[in-house]
Amino acid sequence: MAKSPLTKAQLITALSEKLDTDKKGATTVLEAMTGLITEEISAGGAVTLPGVGKIYCRERPERMVRNPATGEQIKKEADKVVKMTIAKALKDSVNG
Repeated sequence: MAKSPLTKAQLITALSEKLDTDKKGATTVLEAMTGLITEEISAGGAVTLPGVGKIYCRERPERMVRNPATGEQIKKEADKVVKMTIAKALKDSVNG
């Protein structure tokens, strides 16, 4: 059975233990990283986290979609989605 994902509090606690610092310092590091990633992706760039993967923004073209309740087809405007490609090292550590 799969474990539940780490909460923000659990992640901060684990990060503070790894960095041998207090929780306030770990919170600052986590929020700074999140802010930097958000700024870069919002500006159309990409962020590579070594050993984890690459986070980037991709544009999707305008397309026809179907309303599942009515079956009616409607036009959906072009939009952007955030994607992540997982690093080979992480895939190998999970599978092997």
